[in-house]
Amino acid sequence: MEIYKATLNDLKDLIQLRIDFLKMDAGHLSEEDEKAIRAQLKGYFEKHLPSGDFIATIAKMDGNIASAAFLVIEERPANLAFITGIAATLLNVITYPEYRHRGLATKVVEAIIQEAKKIGVSSIDLFSTGEGKRIYKKLGFKQPAYEAMRLKL
Repeated sequence: MEIYKATLNDLKDLIQLRIDFLKMDAGHLSEEDEKAIRAQLKGYFEKHLPSGDFIATIAKMDGNIASAAFLVIEERPANLAFITGIAATLLNVITYPEYRHRGLATKVVEAIIQEAKKIGVSSIDLFSTGEGKRIYKKLGFKQPAYEAMRLKL
């Protein structure tokens, strides 16, 4: 097994990982939505991967991508939760079904946490599925006192 930090050389893989994640999450993407998302992702990764405000870790087994995690980093006004002013959101943690139950999701998240520490990230937020919650708790994530809310525009 090999775990590595993605670069622009992994652009096609990052786009496919995101599409696969969205398909697993939503169950289906229309052809039109997938085309629009692919176009946005290409520009997003080309801009944010080199700037350092996006990190991805990828795990390969037998030469195939088995698992990955994405981290979006942002600078905010400091508070007690992110004293450095640098916070992150963990997303797109994916392990393909044929590679599940081998600890890969834990390993890619551990790797991304180490990358976050190197750049001074104070805290990492995430939204979790029921299945993922166990992994995140084991890694030290805790439920914050506040509840997440969203306004879709």
